[in-house]
Amino acid sequence: MNSSEVRQKGQLAKAAAQKLAITSTSTKNNALVKMADALLKNSEPIMKANAQDLEAGEKKGLSANLLDRLALNQKRIEAMVEGLKVIQGLADPINEVLAEWKRPNGLKIKKVRVPLGVIGIIYEARPNVTVDSAALCLKSGNAVILRGGSDALNSNLAIAKTIAQAAYAAGIPTGSLQLIEDPSREVAEELMAAHEYIDVLIPRGGKDLIQTVVQKSRIPTIETGEGNCHAYVEKTADLTMATKIVINAKCQRPSVCNAIETLLVDETIAAKFLPMIAKELTAAKVELRGCPKTLAIIKEVKPAGEADWATEFLALILAIKVVSNVDEAIVHINKYGTHHSETIITKDKKAAQRFQAEIDSAALYWNASTRFTDGFEFGFGAEIGISTQKLHARGPMGLSELTSYKYVMAGSGQIRQ
Repeated sequence: MNSSEVRQKGQLAKAAAQKLAITSTSTKNNALVKMADALLKNSEPIMKANAQDLEAGEKKGLSANLLDRLALNQKRIEAMVEGLKVIQGLADPINEVLAEWKRPNGLKIKKVRVPLGVIGIIYEARPNVTVDSAALCLKSGNAVILRGGSDALNSNLAIAKTIAQAAYAAGIPTGSLQLIEDPSREVAEELMAAHEYIDVLIPRGGKDLIQTVVQKSRIPTIETGEGNCHAYVEKTADLTMATKIVINAKCQRPSVCNAIETLLVDETIAAKFLPMIAKELTAAKVELRGCPKTLAIIKEVKPAGEADWATEFLALILAIKVVSNVDEAIVHINKYGTHHSETIITKDKKAAQRFQAEIDSAALYWNASTRFTDGFEFGFGAEIGISTQKLHARGPMGLSELTSYKYVMAGSGQIRQ
């Protein structure tokens, strides 16, 4: 298709959104069940399509982290299916009455939750985003236009075709779930300008993608993604617990945005804790980059430059800084962080409360891994992305974050004097 694909699919989505907004909860839930069944039934052809993308990605020289994000297997497809089932079981947010009151003149006012309309999503090499986004948009009454990266084109086409056919057969309006098939930059830029069709645009991917969309879009945009996340081991911390949390937050899946990139350690315990954690991190093949105080305590560390404190590595690389107290930890995170996820490991309740109150990030943990900043882990079934801004949503975005509201009034002949 040429660039008219955006216009054609935009028109279909706009018309479908009006019907989807009043589609019953039972129809939407039945569609989600059928979509889950279709994914399982078609898992083999989906994985074959994914194998084509992986082969092309290897020839192209994609990094191991990008290939990991791109890869599908039976377990990951089953995780998508589980997400669909969880979303199916969640309460439908549409038509929820958020507030209601009666004015002195007898006019009754209700504030009612409604869909945003048509949501455009531009994302990179993570095929599961196709399923998560479609399911959340459908359940919240929004039509969706998906534009995945060229590296995952075959996977996305196979998935989108499978779930769209199942949804339409279950009564969802045709045009509610569409994928842009042309991966060119020109078509992506046309999508960013299609304000007559798309109500909100959500980029999911790395810093470059997000900034490109924010700068070029003529559509209201919700920033998601970049995660320069931190763990701070405070002086009263249980060091065994701290080791477990740091290893999980850095190593379990380093290529995702909720993995930590910087470890802050209180100077009171640095001499004891740093050798402990360095041994575990080195065994996990993590490259360590440290401040001068860190270098004086452990040997297997490279000097950290200024850029390291501000970098989202998305790899087995960790910056380490020794800080004097919780005040310095807070200042450091607010300066270098991306407002995503931070954790403090401490027995001091007041220190934890200060950390959580004074740091300007979407998700703040006390004695837990940052890896929980995830729609599924929050009980949302999936997420449309993790917003690092404040308008209109923040953190993992589930069903309610894909809605707006309108005011509905009932009177008995009132007129304004």
